[in-house]
Amino acid sequence: MSWARDAVSAIRKIVLIEDRMESLTVQVKDLADGYMDVDRRLVRLEAKFDLIEKMAAPGRRALPVKSRSHRDKTS
Repeated sequence: MSWARDAVSAIRKIVLIEDRMESLTVQVKDLADGYMDVDRRLVRLEAKFDLIEKMAAPGRRALPVKSRSHRDKTS
């Protein structure tokens, strides 16, 4: 009967592994969905920043010319 007990034990382990795999599959799918949502949001933010930069570019002026320091003026 030892072989029967071993067979039942092996079947139980297989069933437990299968249940864990199903659980992990659901978790991975949830993570993938979350990743897709974050990726979509990031793309939207990047597009907004690009638009802001493009809108600000025509009105952007160059920095003023660097003024001479006090030492340079006395020379």
